[in-house]
Amino acid sequence: MPPSPQWCTVEFRARYSETDQMGIIYHPNYLTWCEMGRTELIRQLWKPYSQVERDGVLLAVTDATLRYHASARYEDLVRVTATLEQVRSRAVSFTYLVERVEDDGTTTRLCTARTGLTAIDRAGAPRKLPADLLDAFRRAAAPEPV
Repeated sequence: MPPSPQWCTVEFRARYSETDQMGIIYHPNYLTWCEMGRTELIRQLWKPYSQVERDGVLLAVTDATLRYHASARYEDLVRVTATLEQVRSRAVSFTYLVERVEDDGTTTRLCTARTGLTAIDRAGAPRKLPADLLDAFRRAAAPEPV
């Protein structure tokens, strides 16, 4: 698929330290993988998330939903696709598709997820997204379902 302003993908090998006693990827790691996709998407849309925080805007995860479909194991090639779903003046939501990329190029769906984030200031109080970030998000947001 060609790059899109509303989504991006990251690929990596599952690390040994991410496995559990059963030899499969421990379930909380999928949320970390979603974060990897989300922060890369923010980088592509506007600027690195570290710079967003230096500018005084923190995006706190206020909601997370994950649905597991299959297991990943050490050294699997994993692809995370993060999509900007919804944008509001103080909040944004993302959806994720986590897949294993097989040797033949086919994929197996591992997890689907959604996170909601709310903009807060350094004191933890809700705040509006800066106008330029809000504009970047709105330009890239997925169209509303019909």
